[in-house]
Amino acid sequence: MPKQRTLYVCQSCGYETSQWIGQCLSCHEWNTLVETVVAKASSSGVGKRATSTVTVNPLPLSQVSASSAKRISSGINEFDRVLGGGFVPGQVILLAGEPGVGKSTILTQIARNMEKSMVLYISGEENPEQVKIRADRMNYSAENLLMLTETNVDIAISVMESRKDLGLIIVDSIQTMFSDDLMGIAGSVGQVRGSAQKLTTVAKRMSVPIIIVGHVTKEGTVAGPKVLEHIVDTVLYLEGDTQHMFRVLKTTKNRFGPVSEIGIFEMDEGGMTEVANPSKMFLSQKLEKTAGSCVTVVMEGNRPMLFEIQALTVRTSFGYPRRTTSGFNANRLLVLIAILEKTGGLNLQNHDVYLNVAGGYKVNEYACDLAVCLAIASSLKDKPVPDQVSEKSYR
Repeated sequence: MPKQRTLYVCQSCGYETSQWIGQCLSCHEWNTLVETVVAKASSSGVGKRATSTVTVNPLPLSQVSASSAKRISSGINEFDRVLGGGFVPGQVILLAGEPGVGKSTILTQIARNMEKSMVLYISGEENPEQVKIRADRMNYSAENLLMLTETNVDIAISVMESRKDLGLIIVDSIQTMFSDDLMGIAGSVGQVRGSAQKLTTVAKRMSVPIIIVGHVTKEGTVAGPKVLEHIVDTVLYLEGDTQHMFRVLKTTKNRFGPVSEIGIFEMDEGGMTEVANPSKMFLSQKLEKTAGSCVTVVMEGNRPMLFEIQALTVRTSFGYPRRTTSGFNANRLLVLIAILEKTGGLNLQNHDVYLNVAGGYKVNEYACDLAVCLAIASSLKDKPVPDQVSEKSYR
């Protein structure tokens, strides 16, 4: 039997050390090192990886065909928009989001829309009865959906390879998968990384797209090692506010498409509904001729979107004025307030400033800075922003 030894592995970045330390020396996170038992090869050679005797010849790149593979539509236009036109055969997608945001719902809808293809749904968190309840709510007969409640990734891969008619594979979630070849419990750094590598290998070999569901931490990042995002081809985030029914699908990495496109959905009892005109939805509750309100345009990919910036300024009751934001960077707001005081002549030192992006959307584009300044000035002067803003509007 191979000897056993203990390592301490950082659950954030995968850094390994032989002894426990409070702060990771690689990512500088605190209390992230977890004790992990690893196998060490014995002197007799047990546990060593077998050396392959097969000769592999490299292929000149000039002999590789540059013809692009035909994309596979998910049946959801907003989802295809974010992917860059649909699934690429062999593509591995990591879908992350907060609990209850609708990850399993949108994946079930994709399976319903791909009715001409067989979909394998590997669930480590739900049993078939729970998935059936969700499918019935969508009026989905699920004749093309194969359920596999298995958390052993090796068994799941053997099932994948036994089916030659699969058009899509869904793994929900990677934190529940484990392999007997790897040490540690399911969800540990080694298991998450190893399971993802095995799933990626089988996806490339079978030329079947795989969607892997990932959990997120309280900071909003994908739980597990950072290398998980490097292994996959595409990283998608499904975001949403619990106070609103719409969801935003974003991508932070895409080897086969742009990373600037977003998809807008609205959650209802029947699942995710595509929003064809997001600007109309975000401006649906805007009041006309209201002080502290200004509409701005933000480019998301190739699509311009309209948002309402809402500002409220009131005299502070304390010595230090408050600066509160929702959907806008707080540090950026401080800079804009300083600019208004320095160059605009506005006295905001004794006023609390509250800023909100209507609809719960998060705006990062600097093009909306002017709308933020106008909304703050409008609230301070108690004058609505004119439809045609002139140079002398707030003098």
